[in-house]
Amino acid sequence: MKKKIICIFVMTLLIVTVSPAVGMTYVFPSNNSLIEKTGAEDYMMTNWYERQKLVASAGTTADGFGISVSIDGDYAIIGSPWDDANGFFSGSAYIFTRSGTTWTKQAKLLASDGAAGDWFGVSVSIDGDYAIIGADGDRDNGVESGSAYVFKRDGTSWTQEDKLIASDGEADDWFGRSVSIDGDYVIIGALYDDDNGNNSGSAYVFKRDGTSWTQEDKLIASDGETDDHFGYTVSIDGDYAIVGARWDDDNGDNSGSAYVFKRDGTSWTEQARLLASDGADFDLFGCSVSIDGDYAIIGAERDDSSRGSAYIFKRTGTSWAEEDKLTASGGATGDSFGFSVSIEGDYAIIGAPRAEDNGFFSGSAYVFKRDGANWNEQAKLLASDGATSDYFGRSVSIDGDYAIIGADGDDSSYVFKRDGTNWNEQDKLLDSYGAYSNTLLLRLLEQFPFLERLFNLIL
Repeated sequence: MKKKIICIFVMTLLIVTVSPAVGMTYVFPSNNSLIEKTGAEDYMMTNWYERQKLVASAGTTADGFGISVSIDGDYAIIGSPWDDANGFFSGSAYIFTRSGTTWTKQAKLLASDGAAGDWFGVSVSIDGDYAIIGADGDRDNGVESGSAYVFKRDGTSWTQEDKLIASDGEADDWFGRSVSIDGDYVIIGALYDDDNGNNSGSAYVFKRDGTSWTQEDKLIASDGETDDHFGYTVSIDGDYAIVGARWDDDNGDNSGSAYVFKRDGTSWTEQARLLASDGADFDLFGCSVSIDGDYAIIGAERDDSSRGSAYIFKRTGTSWAEEDKLTASGGATGDSFGFSVSIEGDYAIIGAPRAEDNGFFSGSAYVFKRDGANWNEQAKLLASDGATSDYFGRSVSIDGDYAIIGADGDDSSYVFKRDGTNWNEQDKLLDSYGAYSNTLLLRLLEQFPFLERLFNLIL
């Protein structure tokens, strides 16, 4: 606890020594108190309402519960990388299961060898009876080399089946910052790997054989360069995987790109490099990616003065072409629409965690539906008890009629259900109400990327 207080104090001092980004204003309560609504109000708002609020555990402040989320069928997983269960910022993840209209915590997952600074839960993904959890601060291959853990469900129990590390992992690779699982395959990003130059990035594919997971291939961009951050985001579906490189410079400085890989036997080959048709400097296209079937969605959170956007690409044969560009109706400068994305079938969900409908950085999310070659906004989602600095939309995931949205500034996550063309807020999944130390730290790390590495050095 003393270390946490010291780190929070250090980051607070940085506020007064580092100038904010141009056009960005920070607002905090005068007493640094929690923002909480009583729940007594009637939260009906054009077919969006909260039915239930679930508590994961008593928790402590600054757990980051909701930084990462994933949903599949009747199960959801939520990462909490700043939990201290195995030491300061060791991290954890929670499994929830649905019965009828109720979501209940089934398990809290911890790394068998968890240690301080691991950030276990910084990324999560679930598919069927398996879940994968990234821990990019793990030290098996050196400081912040990173790792990922596979858990398997047996009845109502989840057991760690394997721990994955890169065969050539090194210090500062951050292997595990992004993860995705589908069937017998997982993909894991290592955005600071140096194969194509300093911080060019890479991604690794692992395959399951019985109860063991073995590295099958290492993916790097054909034109990778220094500071591309290839592997910042990853997604896998069947024989296809997509990898984001948010700081690629093909359309201008830090304009971003994404790469599609296809499996042939035990090899994964780059099939396409995707660029935004109107990409420009600092768009960060590739900051979020998701793939399902013949479709992929790619976020560009800094597009158009950080209003943000997302792009839909469709595969025809071996070619991928941009089908549509998605923007938020009523979107505003600084919303960061596209910070998080998820696609499944004819639906896509996009997070805008810095939107201000419920207060500064309260956040929002949008559901889009495909109609032919067009993707139309179907709904805008807000937390019924949304408040300043909740960061609702920091993470999103969609599967069938359900979507889950993380709001780590409030240490919570929300489940929404579709009924026809309406989406109803079904549950709020809560670890604990986060203090403003959590929100303050996250905001600094997001606005000033170099502080992220500095902060980890402090650990």
